[in-house]
Amino acid sequence: MQISEFAARCGVTVHALRHYEALGLLKPGRSAGGYRTYEPAQRREVVFIAMSRKAGFSLPAIAEQLPAFRAGRLGIGQMVEALQDRISEIDQQMRELHSLRAELHAHIAWLQARRPASPAKAFVSIPKKRKTP
Repeated sequence: MQISEFAARCGVTVHALRHYEALGLLKPGRSAGGYRTYEPAQRREVVFIAMSRKAGFSLPAIAEQLPAFRAGRLGIGQMVEALQDRISEIDQQMRELHSLRAELHAHIAWLQARRPASPAKAFVSIPKKRKTP
């Protein structure tokens, strides 16, 4: 099957397939005319890559797990553990973003209370960030 049809069946872009190939994640065949060809069985790999990307895993991290996935050695327990770790990372990022949001609200209040003459002075006099333990 050619790249455009395969991309449509997998729910990814042609660009993504070419990128995965360039990184060595995917190895399409070649037609006599040099066009990329894909086997229907490769759809499983592309879906694994795409879902892993959507979950926030890096392509190098996916590349590490792909051989085990292809060989059927990537167990459900390992996948659950990786997803739980990813959730923990997201929770930490959310805490950091919440803290940043609070700091920005505090800065807005500080600016509104002082109303400096020029916008440049407003950013020169930004209060120092408090260190949290």
